[in-house]
Amino acid sequence: MKDYRDIASMCQLLGMNCNVPTDICFSFEGFSARGGKTDEHQDGWGIAFFEGLGCRLFLDEKPSSTSPIAELVRQYPIKSTHVIAHIRKATFGGVALENCHPFRRELWGRYWIFAHNGDLPDFYPESNGFYRPVGQTDSERAFCLIMNTLRQAFPEDKPPLEQLYPVLDEVTRTIAQQGSFNYLLSDGEHFFAHCSTKLCYIVRQAPFAAAHLIDADLTVDFQELTTPRDRVAIIATVPLTDNEVWTSFQPGELLVFRDGLPLKPETAINSTGDRPT
Repeated sequence: MKDYRDIASMCQLLGMNCNVPTDICFSFEGFSARGGKTDEHQDGWGIAFFEGLGCRLFLDEKPSSTSPIAELVRQYPIKSTHVIAHIRKATFGGVALENCHPFRRELWGRYWIFAHNGDLPDFYPESNGFYRPVGQTDSERAFCLIMNTLRQAFPEDKPPLEQLYPVLDEVTRTIAQQGSFNYLLSDGEHFFAHCSTKLCYIVRQAPFAAAHLIDADLTVDFQELTTPRDRVAIIATVPLTDNEVWTSFQPGELLVFRDGLPLKPETAINSTGDRPT
């Protein structure tokens, strides 16, 4: 079996989008081990859970493999339909709480959560917009540029997905020209994932089967924990399991996930933002 743990340098991403509130304990067990135990991403970590209009955000500058807060998350089955997690290998900005992902901002009366894997050297956009970075990372600068762009394009309310997507795609392509720009972004309604160099996903749905983690000797039979209507998409920098088939993003691809399914806007989103049947 191929060992995926040495494939991705810098940071790593983990996301979950599903059609019913679900806990991420299994995936986070393997993911958090990469923060200093099975891999070198030990410069901080964070995870965000959307719950209605609320958002639980846990951050720690300690390695996720040894962080007491991470241990709480591993043991506490918080259920959500949108989750974004990040483990950090510092490139820009020191090891400090303000530099830990995910980052959070408010727009159109909703929280927006963002996490980035990659490197954007010499990326210093003007910081005179409404949103400004608190820390020193290139990632937070990119997030603020995205948020300022969306706010300027749609100053009143959140637009339909068919209008929002092209604006997000354009600013994403602009930023990606500065380096590698893999990211996860969500407002609790839509879940966006962009691949610059490496990102993959898996959709778990009926008939469910057992999955085994790469980074921990742990197997879960999802058939025992789900109903036939459940559907969960897991997005990660590199696969978390070694007995499932993961789908790789194409470089430059920006996917929208909703209810545990990836939507390709150029072909799959109609005027109401629904996936055609």
